[in-house]
Amino acid sequence: MTSGIVVFAHGSRVESANQSVRLVASELARAGNFPHVEAAFLELGEPDLAGAVAKLVEQGVERILVLPYFLTLGLHMERDLPRLTQAISNRYRGLEILVGPPLEGHRALIDILLDRSLSILRSSKT
Repeated sequence: MTSGIVVFAHGSRVESANQSVRLVASELARAGNFPHVEAAFLELGEPDLAGAVAKLVEQGVERILVLPYFLTLGLHMERDLPRLTQAISNRYRGLEILVGPPLEGHRALIDILLDRSLSILRSSKT
């Protein structure tokens, strides 16, 4: 079964923020040697989730993993994302859609915050 990944973010009026998400999706594809990875946005960015899924389906993807690029479980994760994935499932019968959790709770977040803290402390001493 051919799988695809969608890195799903909120979206921003600041296009460089949306471009950063697209870059993360591209880097994920490269790092994992995943041939089918797209970025998607809830709002304020293109493509939306349905558009990204359509692109992947056109590439022959039969299973999609949606990776929320959200720190915590909030309304978008609890309300909006399930509504969107249900609508997509209704449109593409037979397409398997798996949704990952938000980033909170992942052990690497503490490492990232520690690294940023130490970096700021080091730069403030110079």
